[in-house]
Amino acid sequence: MPIYDRPVRLLMREMADSLLSAGRSNFTREEALAWFREHYPKIKVGTVSAHLIRLSTNNRTRLHYHARPDEDDQFFQEQSGLFRRHNTTTDPTPIRQDNSSADSDSILADSASDVPVASQNGNASEFAYEHDLRDYLARSLHLIEPGLRLFDDEGVTGVEFPAGGRFIDILAVDSRGNYVVIELKVSKGYDRVVGQLLRYMGWIETNQADEGQSVRGVIVAKSVSDDLRLACRRVTGISLFEYTLSVTLSPVTFDVGAHGV
Repeated sequence: MPIYDRPVRLLMREMADSLLSAGRSNFTREEALAWFREHYPKIKVGTVSAHLIRLSTNNRTRLHYHARPDEDDQFFQEQSGLFRRHNTTTDPTPIRQDNSSADSDSILADSASDVPVASQNGNASEFAYEHDLRDYLARSLHLIEPGLRLFDDEGVTGVEFPAGGRFIDILAVDSRGNYVVIELKVSKGYDRVVGQLLRYMGWIETNQADEGQSVRGVIVAKSVSDDLRLACRRVTGISLFEYTLSVTLSPVTFDVGAHGV
């Protein structure tokens, strides 16, 4: 449910109309955040940042945020980090689910029951790419904890959730309504990932969580190093998981007579 009388995606248009008045052609993310702090202070920083991505026609992360064709094709993000209005005549075709294809060197599972792609080095126990692990777990969060669900706010999901110029692999919410920040490592998890995870947890606690909402972290890796185990012994609110893949092949028999062979 929208906090104000209109959803954020529509408030973004009001923001653009205001910032791009008097002949201006672009605006910064910081200007957008400042405008929302002044006019709609209840809107979270992460929500504004995610909607900037959702409405930017050339940002692939919008695929995770359910961007609506035409209706959400509002902005174009320049290489300098500035945002301007999308130009339907000169800009490339907006990135959408219906015109995007999977990377040529990866295959994503179509449902949580599918077996994810394995490493191309022949090791069937390891994901080939981190985004394969991310997309699979985003649909299978119950494997980490019963009742755990992907964060969702007005169509913006917790997959690649923006956090101060960086992106959280998965932002989830547990059965009690508290935040869970999930950091993924497709192969081995080392102790340096703890600092990265703590930074994301602190950002969510400062910019996204409401009063009374707690924030904890989860690290998922193919294998967890001894250094990472030792580091997490001294840090509260962080859980470690190792994943294992399994592929089973079944022979297919042919009914020769049924085909007249």
